[in-house]
Amino acid sequence: MSTSDSPVEQLRWQKFPVLDDGFVCLVDVMGNDSSVVQAARVSYGEGTKKVSDDRTLIRYLLRHRHTTPFEMAEVKLLVRVPMDCWRQWIRHRTANVNEYSTRYSVAIDAAQSTPPDQWRTQAVSNRQGSAEPLSTDLGEKLSHTEKEFHDAARKLYDNRLEAGVARELARKDLPLCTYTEAYWKIDLHNLLNFLSLRMDSHAQLEIRQYATAIGENIVKPLFPVVWEAFQDYRVNAMYLTGLDRGVIQRLTAAGAEKQLAPPYPEDLFLQVQDETWKELKRSRERDECRSKLVKLGLLEG
Repeated sequence: MSTSDSPVEQLRWQKFPVLDDGFVCLVDVMGNDSSVVQAARVSYGEGTKKVSDDRTLIRYLLRHRHTTPFEMAEVKLLVRVPMDCWRQWIRHRTANVNEYSTRYSVAIDAAQSTPPDQWRTQAVSNRQGSAEPLSTDLGEKLSHTEKEFHDAARKLYDNRLEAGVARELARKDLPLCTYTEAYWKIDLHNLLNFLSLRMDSHAQLEIRQYATAIGENIVKPLFPVVWEAFQDYRVNAMYLTGLDRGVIQRLTAAGAEKQLAPPYPEDLFLQVQDETWKELKRSRERDECRSKLVKLGLLEG
């Protein structure tokens, strides 16, 4: 395979669109699946080669949370993202970042807009999340007023620049929907952590779209064996707490005593729930446990 046919060369500087004017693209990469294996075998010794092929070793490492070998590979991206989404992104303090500066340069003339059918209601059970879409009629009005605000904010900014106001001061009233760009370099271990959190259904939809674009379009072709293990042991896996295990043991025992087959009814779950949950009207931990049991087919949905 020639250099130009390699996954790296095919991907480098290819912009994968996200939202209405955003993108993610690969700038550079250090390492591949073999880099993870090479680093691990320094620790485990050459004998590992005789009993474990590369795929088996990578899967073992990820399954048992041996993270250091994954730090031996790095990915550098260029991303274009709305500032409100970037605020969530930059909280992952495990990367090297250099962001477009609106002190030195004029702010990017693009603002993320919301289509009429994508305005969401506030979630009742999750203070930081959203729920069902609003009506299309209301969405049309919201998108219209959003456009008016974007135009007015940009005009205000441009007028300040034309009047000679310093860029660092003129920018202060730009809305958070304004796009920014940044170079983002991160090792594979921390990138997988980022993707695990931001591809999750509980993450905000907009940043979830960025994480999915990075994972599916960049990480998957560059690290196919790692990506397969990541899907099996992180994305499609389930974490059970000690309390969860206790509930499962009591639930199956109670079901057998009553000669019931799963999925078991809700009232039986409430009978065997953890003692610390029983006096609580609302318990997120109980709700999470219930959701896991439904997924496992042990509890009625």
